[in-house]
Amino acid sequence: MDTLSYKTVSPNAQNVNREWVVIDATDQVLGRLCAKVAKILRGKHKPTYSPFVECGDNVIIINADKVVLTGKKMTDRIYLRYTGYPGGQRSANPAILMQKSYNPHIKAGHHPLFIQVVKGMLPKNRLGRAIIKNLHVYNGAEHPHTAQNPKVIDINKMK
Repeated sequence: MDTLSYKTVSPNAQNVNREWVVIDATDQVLGRLCAKVAKILRGKHKPTYSPFVECGDNVIIINADKVVLTGKKMTDRIYLRYTGYPGGQRSANPAILMQKSYNPHIKAGHHPLFIQVVKGMLPKNRLGRAIIKNLHVYNGAEHPHTAQNPKVIDINKMK
């Protein structure tokens, strides 16, 4: 057997097959759901995973308004952000971020609470900023991505 004939195949952006998946967030705990979503976005559930390539799937989360937070986290947890100006530190709790998701000025598919939580679970570099664009979150059961033929995933059966 010639061992020099074996090549390690490394995936690149051209040969990665990316799919669209739909996840229902009804009665799911926010942190546990977002951890599994981050894993799908990153591509860690695939055998062709590579840490430096965007090889994950596009994720559509529906019924985001029915997500659950345990304990008093809906009112007591604080998310901080900084505007970039002196004295520009802003704070919000998950209840405020859920209300912002109904704002008509926010682009459809960008839910502030889910974006904040999932972004914290992705790498803090160019790759993480590119991956977060593959997340689409909607408060209702309808989404405008039916042309992509997304497949429905039961998030409770994932590890």
